[in-house]
Amino acid sequence: MTQARVEPSADVDPRAVLGEGTTVWHLAQVREDAVLGRGCIVGRGAYVGPGVRIGDNVKLQNHALVYEPAVLEDGVFIGPAVVLTNDLYPRSVDVDGRLKRTDDWEALGVTVREGASIGARAVVVAGRTIGRWALVGAGASVTKDVPDHALVVGSPARRIGWVGRAGEPLADEGGGKWRCPRTGEVYTERDGRLTPPPR
Repeated sequence: MTQARVEPSADVDPRAVLGEGTTVWHLAQVREDAVLGRGCIVGRGAYVGPGVRIGDNVKLQNHALVYEPAVLEDGVFIGPAVVLTNDLYPRSVDVDGRLKRTDDWEALGVTVREGASIGARAVVVAGRTIGRWALVGAGASVTKDVPDHALVVGSPARRIGWVGRAGEPLADEGGGKWRCPRTGEVYTERDGRLTPPPR
């Protein structure tokens, strides 16, 4: 791998850590104490908040907003203009009318597990977890945790199917069995959860 690449118009705080082969594109901002793993791509105009933790081979597309203290595991895809929020009860001022400061509220981050993808312009509410290899459809509003391998769409987001590691919707074969059309892998559904085949 090569050292990290930062475009001249990007704003990367010197206290941020960028892994080998990571690229930060034009007008992106990576704040203090953020840690990005190897081989990541931070698209044009994307924002990574203070202390955010990002694994290896993560893609943040253009204008994605990842607010602290979010955690993105390896292989995550964040589509264009996605917002990962961090405040359940946002207010600009406190009850006395004074501008709220950092100590006036507690940031609650979003967790995105390994291999999950979030489609363009989706919004994930503070404190939610997107499960491993799940797929959040474009424009969805995620207000509840998303199980591993779930395919969710809409506002509020609801599960409409399952996806495999290849990212494609699985075909229902009956009897709690679901097959990936690309790899042929067979997944097992039980009690609203999907179990992948052994690797």
